[in-house]
Amino acid sequence: MYTVSLLTTKADCTALLNIANREKDAMLYKRTGLQRQSQTATLTSMEIEASLAAVEAEISALQAILNTLPPGPTYEENQVRKTKAEYKKFLLEQRRGNYGPIALVEKEYDIAIIEQGIVETDAFIAELTVRRDALPI
Repeated sequence: MYTVSLLTTKADCTALLNIANREKDAMLYKRTGLQRQSQTATLTSMEIEASLAAVEAEISALQAILNTLPPGPTYEENQVRKTKAEYKKFLLEQRRGNYGPIALVEKEYDIAIIEQGIVETDAFIAELTVRRDALPI
């Protein structure tokens, strides 16, 4: 697969092996980070959905109250509460973009790409090792 036959010394093979192993370590580190982010995104996504459902129910309840109240201090107080709840809903919807299903699938895709890189790096390391071991001292 690779033209490792062009490598004529063990030192050349060892140099490439060192580079490949560093690259693999970096990929493993990045994969671990992405896996943790994926787990966090899953948990946070569930929390966001639950909070969003609660705040939507709160907005509906406040709107129902406002529909029955005459203008005055109680109406104004409930209007402020509804505005705050709508803002909270807006913030949750923004967070959903970072932790929702799209973000989760994107993390899974990134992990899959890294895993393919690890497999390819392992194949490269194997070929280099065979070539290095076949070379004379």
